[in-house]
Amino acid sequence: MQATFTKQSITAEQAQIMLDAAIVKAEEINKPMVIAIVDESGQLKSFRRMDGAALISIGVAQDKAYSAVANAWGHATHEFYDHIKKNPATLIGIPHIPRYMVIGGGFPIKINGEVVGGIGVSGGNADQDITVAKAALEVLTQAVV
Repeated sequence: MQATFTKQSITAEQAQIMLDAAIVKAEEINKPMVIAIVDESGQLKSFRRMDGAALISIGVAQDKAYSAVANAWGHATHEFYDHIKKNPATLIGIPHIPRYMVIGGGFPIKINGEVVGGIGVSGGNADQDITVAKAALEVLTQAVV
């Protein structure tokens, strides 16, 4: 029996590349955003609050990133509701879990099928947040290929 195991984690360099791509997309859509990238344990790895982004978006972005890593399903935050809506106990219980967000804009970051981190974006509507997060994930895909 092994006493330890190894987990993969996003590097600071890759997190920065993703952050930069998200900022470019946010500027393209002319929406100041907060972008948070966390490691596989949900701890902050890279972060930016763009000038003009709402104060409340700081915590929301970090919680979206955390939720994307912490959920057992490997889903993006906008997919959570469809997953839990048929289970009344889970549906009622989710709002009582600290930091758990069921708002679009949080995605797990996966490499070779393994969650290595999460990204959370806040500052626009859910579709804008998702668009900015996906731009960051596209850069990850290019780096891995």
